[in-house]
Amino acid sequence: MKKRSFFISLLIIGGTLSACSDKTEKTEDNLVMEVADDPETIKANEQALKELKKQQQIEAESVTSMKIDKEIHDFGKVTEGVENHCTFTVTNTGSKPLVLSDVKASCGCTTPSKPEGPIAPGKSDKIEVGFKPSGKGVSEKTITITANTEPRITVVKVKADVQ
Repeated sequence: MKKRSFFISLLIIGGTLSACSDKTEKTEDNLVMEVADDPETIKANEQALKELKKQQQIEAESVTSMKIDKEIHDFGKVTEGVENHCTFTVTNTGSKPLVLSDVKASCGCTTPSKPEGPIAPGKSDKIEVGFKPSGKGVSEKTITITANTEPRITVVKVKADVQ
């Protein structure tokens, strides 16, 4: 009797917690851990688990590698409020097409632009960066590149001595 009331309490708490989240991502862990009594939920969970594993397989097969020509670009001395430009060259060193899914800067004063399409194996493309610093002194900003590589995230930097 105590075991049954304990499990019922767990189900109530679990239901309350899942009701509080806007969207629960279907992952292998939460699909396996989910308790289901009705055959429809069990079947839906099995199907979602199959689809998740299929997606993981596709992602694993499409992983490639890349090389960036530099980790940091130093503009040296620059004038405050003046836009400066640089380029990071990205080369696909793997055997699958390289897809840069996101390129973000750590600050609004830095504006990177990414290649629109995939980069073929052995080919290169450019990430253009605009940097318009405000405030005097040394300024260093990061650019985060998300791609189908391992690791998925690569960080490069721009810096300048703002006069």
